[in-house]
Amino acid sequence: MRCAAIIVAAGSSRRMGFDKLAAEIRGSSVLRRSVDAFMATEGITRVIVVAPEDRFASLGSDFPKPLLRMDGGKERQNSVENGLSLVMEELVAVHDGARPLVKPETIAACILAAREHGAATLARQVTETIKRSDADAFSRESVSRENLWFMETPQIFRSDLLREAYAEVSKRELVVTDEVSAVETIGIPVKLIASPSPNLKITVPADIELAEALLK
Repeated sequence: MRCAAIIVAAGSSRRMGFDKLAAEIRGSSVLRRSVDAFMATEGITRVIVVAPEDRFASLGSDFPKPLLRMDGGKERQNSVENGLSLVMEELVAVHDGARPLVKPETIAACILAAREHGAATLARQVTETIKRSDADAFSRESVSRENLWFMETPQIFRSDLLREAYAEVSKRELVVTDEVSAVETIGIPVKLIASPSPNLKITVPADIELAEALLK
């Protein structure tokens, strides 16, 4: 089963204050690092970057596999749907462009799980103590962390399942923050693959320094 990759890179970086996807980490931009990881992954046939033209152009053209561009949409889910219109492969991996530390071997593990189960995602088990607060931000009770996970990307699915899921999301006029949430609307269980190494999402300026440190 062939696998295409959709890298979502259409955001405005409002919380960052500058284009976080153009920020350099040890000589390569955040977005370029994300693209390179998928280019280096066996099983990925091509990469679709959902991004504005200028951001896409900054990537250059020296890639070993086809690299395509698609315009973004109003919401993240609209951007992914736009990218899906270019997918002909049986599987599709959706990845946040702002997660530059993902590794090819980790992507490959998720592809294998998606081939077996139809849907798989990289995730991280919750290890911290979790509290529920009141409306005034005072701690009121503990929440069991058993079986709780932080969702990461890539999230990989059979392409037909993801298309069906987004059709249902659109029909019900839902807003979802990731593809796992979308496929849950059609009752599809998603296999969780524990992330073996840091896979942080660049959100605030300090994350750039943290990513630099992790790469060292």
